Amino acid sequence: MVNYVEAAVVPLRNDGTIKLHGAEAFEGMRRAGRLVAECLDELTDLVKPGVPTQVIDDFVYQFAIDNNALPATLGYKGYTKSSCISVNHVVCHGIPGEKPLRDGDIVNIDVTLIVDGWHGDSSRMYMVGNVKRAAERLVDVTYEAMMRGIEAIRPGSTTGDIGHAIQEYAEGERCSVVRDFCGHGLGQLFHDAPNILHYGSPGEGIPLKPGMIFTVEPMINLGRPQVKVLSDGWTAVTRDRSLSAQFEHSVGVTETGCEIFTPSPKGLLPPRSER
Repeated sequence: MVNYVEAAVVPLRNDGTIKLHGAEAFEGMRRAGRLVAECLDELTDLVKPGVPTQVIDDFVYQFAIDNNALPATLGYKGYTKSSCISVNHVVCHGIPGEKPLRDGDIVNIDVTLIVDGWHGDSSRMYMVGNVKRAAERLVDVTYEAMMRGIEAIRPGSTTGDIGHAIQEYAEGERCSVVRDFCGHGLGQLFHDAPNILHYGSPGEGIPLKPGMIFTVEPMINLGRPQVKVLSDGWTAVTRDRSLSAQFEHSVGVTETGCEIFTPSPKGLLPPRSER
């Protein structure tokens, strides 16, 4: 049984119910989404060979403070950084550090900024220097998979329709979809119901209704889908050491379809436009 509630009249906690948001919430998400997208745009010139990922994280923190925002990951469940930076075979939740980026790396940078209580959550892939064609193709496939999932969003569709669109395309391109992580409800909570799986069957899952806000963030592997979490408790890597890529948008279900809250203000998506 799926329970939908008006977000404005329920306590601010994840109790499994699905919150339906109004016009004020959508405006708050636009502000938060635009700021995080601006941050990701600004990172484009910083992601270069020789740059330690901690330098990127420092930029994210300062960008947030300079714009009267807060990084949502900083202090979240003990996490000590302002972003997640995942390089090559790291699937997600990579911890920034002093190791520099290398020519040929592909890197996902995941940033969530809190603006006036609303969470803007987005991630992108960046290609460092001269990237091999297989890695470049994986990035292209992952972006297209995300967008196909988003195109399936409309009232009357289901979360299974989103997952199916992503899975059908990615597997048709001889890649695999990670099952261990998923998208999630969003708004004034960082993680809320429902979970958005990036695989599934048409018509299955939770029916979509106007006012729902969530992320679509598929993780696509060049090899097999299995992952493992390292001893730090955060960093997830591919078990077969194959490359992994991810893109993420925050979206809201409208009366006629879907609104993306985190498009690139500079038009740097799809990713080939970054180079």
